[in-house]
Amino acid sequence: MPTNTTTTFTNPNTKDSKIRWTIVALLFFATTINYIDRQVIGLLKPFIEKDLHWTEADYGYIVTAFQIAYAIGLLISGSLLDKLGSRLGYTLAIIIWSIGAILHAFVHSVMGFGIVRAVLGIGEAANFPAAVKSVAEWFPKKDRALATGIFNSGATVGAILAPIIVGGITLTLNWKWAFIITGLLGFIWIIFWVLIYRVPEKHKRVSAKELEYILSDNDTVAETINDKGITWGALFKYRQTYAICLSRFFTDWVWWFFLFWAPDFLNKTQNIDLKASIVPLIIIYSMASFGGVFGGALSSRLIKIGKTIDFARKTAILVCAMLVLPLIFATQFDNLWVVVIIIGFATAAHQGWASNIFTIVSDVYPKKAVATMVGLSGFSGAIGGALAASFVGLILNISGSYTLIFIIASTMYLLAWLILKLMIPQIKPIDQ
Repeated sequence: MPTNTTTTFTNPNTKDSKIRWTIVALLFFATTINYIDRQVIGLLKPFIEKDLHWTEADYGYIVTAFQIAYAIGLLISGSLLDKLGSRLGYTLAIIIWSIGAILHAFVHSVMGFGIVRAVLGIGEAANFPAAVKSVAEWFPKKDRALATGIFNSGATVGAILAPIIVGGITLTLNWKWAFIITGLLGFIWIIFWVLIYRVPEKHKRVSAKELEYILSDNDTVAETINDKGITWGALFKYRQTYAICLSRFFTDWVWWFFLFWAPDFLNKTQNIDLKASIVPLIIIYSMASFGGVFGGALSSRLIKIGKTIDFARKTAILVCAMLVLPLIFATQFDNLWVVVIIIGFATAAHQGWASNIFTIVSDVYPKKAVATMVGLSGFSGAIGGALAASFVGLILNISGSYTLIFIIASTMYLLAWLILKLMIPQIKPIDQ
């Protein structure tokens, strides 16, 4: 149905109803659950490794299975979300990934773990396309980076809560129950999502004032494309697509590396067990959470004081890229807390980077194409992550050292910033 004839159910109240922030809260909690479920295996690696006799290469292949499935899921979920809408699409995704998370408790072989990780990856792939699409539907451009930073901080809150929850369950019961209990969280979230979420034009609690604010920067070109939609294949007509995909290919794997290997890195280089690693991991991911909100708030603030969207996004991304550079020294210190702070700044920078790279998608592409583009760029990032996971596993098997991995990771964000700078001279809506 054309946008200009869509029936609305808007509350005529002249006050700002602020329902958009309730939507952000829901996205935040979904992302939190998403990261709790995906991080469980990294935390339990020493326990499962001992029980099932995994090698480093085995673990790398299992992570690769997740990454490949995640990549495929991103291609599928992005376009499906643009067709089905965020409400139904998000619900189906969380059902799939929650079932996948629970099934980890019932497999015993490397192949079995690879299969259930693939199920988890297929479902979890929809989280960010759905969340970014929802933000594009509920926020004008000047607020999107902040809203994205808030929901994206759920990733780091999940990473903070995971060691506490997983550690408590594992030490009280066993590692299998950790998968089961955390896997059930998604089903609780679905109840709230189905009851609360609607697009703003059809949400009965949205006031006329809030709807006017949400739609304040819509334009005719975007609305026309919005009616037509766009396929992921058609996105390759634009150099912006290549720039965003390449930037995620070179950087996403760094974040995956910290999620899946940080507990093991601390265990093997600082001689601390799961219980002792809880506080360091909380510090690392608390810093990451702050970084995600800071990165989004920085570019939003620059726009509000009169800077262009192009300047604001690229400046925030450059700041984040610089904060990752000290990572090159992370393996040179024996002091646990120095290492934790260095890694913490790197994870904070990644989340700030992510808040802006997601927002660039909604700056450049129309709302009807946002989930498709997030899925396509996420596919690129997941392929990079899959290749890196096997590379990391093999390097650790051969050398037993993280030094080379940290050196490479420290330079990736500057490379990606340079790609964006050269390939997208100005961040603005695509021309049709």
